[in-house]
Amino acid sequence: MNKAQLSHNYVNILVVDDTPDNLRILSTALIERGYKVRCAKNGAMALITAKKDPPHLILLDIKMPEMDGYEVCEKLKSDSSTDNIPVIFLSALDDVFDKVKGFAVGGVDYITKPFQIEEVVVRIQHQLALQAAKAEICQLNLELEQKVRQRTIQLEEVINQRDREIAEHKQTQERLFYQALHDALTGLPNRTLFMEHLQKALHRIIRNKDYLCAVLFIDLDRFKIINDSWGHAVGDRLLIAISHILKECSREVDTVARLSGDEFTILLEDLQDIQDAIAIAERLLEKLTAPIYLGECKVYIGASIGIVFGSVAYQTVNELLRDADIAMYRAKALGKGRYAVFDREMYDRVLHLSQIEIDLRCALERQEFLLHYQPIISVTTGELTGFEALLRWQHPKMGLIDPGNFIEIAEETGLIVPIGEWILQEACQQLCAWQQKFATATSLYISVNLSSKQIQQFDLVEKLVKILDFTGLDGKNLKLELTETMLMDRGEKTIELLFQIKEQNIQLSIDDFGTGYSSLSYLHRFPIDALKIDRSFVSPIDAEGKNCEIVRTIITLAHTLGIKAIAEGVETSHQLTVLKKLGCDEAQGYFFGMPVNFQLAEAILTKHSHVNSL
Repeated sequence: MNKAQLSHNYVNILVVDDTPDNLRILSTALIERGYKVRCAKNGAMALITAKKDPPHLILLDIKMPEMDGYEVCEKLKSDSSTDNIPVIFLSALDDVFDKVKGFAVGGVDYITKPFQIEEVVVRIQHQLALQAAKAEICQLNLELEQKVRQRTIQLEEVINQRDREIAEHKQTQERLFYQALHDALTGLPNRTLFMEHLQKALHRIIRNKDYLCAVLFIDLDRFKIINDSWGHAVGDRLLIAISHILKECSREVDTVARLSGDEFTILLEDLQDIQDAIAIAERLLEKLTAPIYLGECKVYIGASIGIVFGSVAYQTVNELLRDADIAMYRAKALGKGRYAVFDREMYDRVLHLSQIEIDLRCALERQEFLLHYQPIISVTTGELTGFEALLRWQHPKMGLIDPGNFIEIAEETGLIVPIGEWILQEACQQLCAWQQKFATATSLYISVNLSSKQIQQFDLVEKLVKILDFTGLDGKNLKLELTETMLMDRGEKTIELLFQIKEQNIQLSIDDFGTGYSSLSYLHRFPIDALKIDRSFVSPIDAEGKNCEIVRTIITLAHTLGIKAIAEGVETSHQLTVLKKLGCDEAQGYFFGMPVNFQLAEAILTKHSHVNSL
């Protein structure tokens, strides 16, 4: 037998559990492995048995009537005749605090129920080996002290080293416990600890009707831009600076936490009035709007804040945090750099948008989308030159929905990509059908808006070629409309993509020109065929022809670049007259016709075909 081990035949184990089945299972398994086993059904019996004939090891259940395992262990450790017996806790309690308490009262190990007997045996063997090793060390120390007195100093060093290791181990445990509940970068409480504090606040609300608390959900408005522009090191320093600002603007009783990324929360407790929370939010906005100095860097960040007040209506902390998040997004939607207080209307709107998203995911499969077509007219001749295809959604419950009510959700979810492909194919197929039916339609083009998500697709050109091949439409009869923002976002990559599209004879147009942020130094490099003048510039033109300076400038710019100018939103005859004088090439708007379904669009085609045949 190894000196550092005890033979199973000499090992006496005491099993303490108030459940007979557990006693039976454990004692049977241990006896089969050669251990001597005694059993106790409660704490009192365990203390008597252990004191009368101390076992080598105790397996101790925690949840027992009258005296739980923690108290039994404390009594064992307070008695000199039993204080050295290793105690392994067996419990269904799996919370970290229960385990910490188990070790605090003197337990050497902690096994969670339901347990595997092999795990229990391994843990027992480990502890017995430790005990044997300790006994052997003690014996060796005695022998060494007797034989070589000079080794005393070395022995004391070993003991000191052991003490240091124990202290270091304790510090490590404390550090790990702290790290588990705090953000590594800012040192603020993390989501876990914040939710614990929030749960306690909800309990206080239930107990005290006068208790008032609030949650501020803070999202930095320009963090991604700063992080991408200045680098992650500056981004980290900014987050640390923000955490200091939040702490400065809050009170001692409040909990400031970092949830993730650039999202922070503050739990405001013991408020006297609703205005107290609003005052803190306003103070935060003032601080976060001011420049923040990070060494040589001066950055402007700004923030959007959602505020929700605690009430007995909230059943869970997740609901409270959800509504604070909703309010924050409302603040962003209102223009950022402000706060918004949650109300029920916001939640109803989120539910509505969520339902729209769910329905939107099924709309393609159910073939609920359709296209309306708005005629585009030559300003000079008055002839029909093409149609713009505009998306509509025939919702089974809400009826016909304009894209303004769902296109943003489609963009956010990425559904705009398959929807955009459907629009392209449907529009090309429709024009091809008209060309077969009307001889005059061969010169018409169909205009389709592209989304920024589609522009970012690596296989966009390949998809366009497939659609043209499938529908049989010539590329020259397809015009793709892009916004200035989409063109400028990716610079050289976009220019390369546009040239690849032009190789398919497809026309290109800049939509809503003048409302984005184009660069004239870039504009001449884009292989575009037309500029579409936004309706916001056309609408102010009055009967005397005033307020047309911007329109004149855009038309001149287009002609200087050798491309067409197309006016949107033409609604009156005097607007058309002015556009004609200014040399505008094409126009569309309610003056010529509103967007209509394909049957009514076909009637417009029939009318123009008849006029052209005269």
